[in-house]
Amino acid sequence: MALLKVIELMAESKESWEDATQKAVSEASKSIRNIRSVYVKNLTAEVENGVIKKWRLNCKMTFEKE
Repeated sequence: MALLKVIELMAESKESWEDATQKAVSEASKSIRNIRSVYVKNLTAEVENGVIKKWRLNCKMTFEKE
């Protein structure tokens, strides 16, 4: 039986929500091994003069404890 842990992260990107998700996974994987999944919880965007400037998200990441 595997022991799994879930953490909550926030990330942002100037490109897209997909890029923000990848940034969250990439940054977390610098210090966390065995990441199994990411669940994107909330999506928001910062708008300036009618144009989206930043895509933001909250996500939950699941990884297996060693």
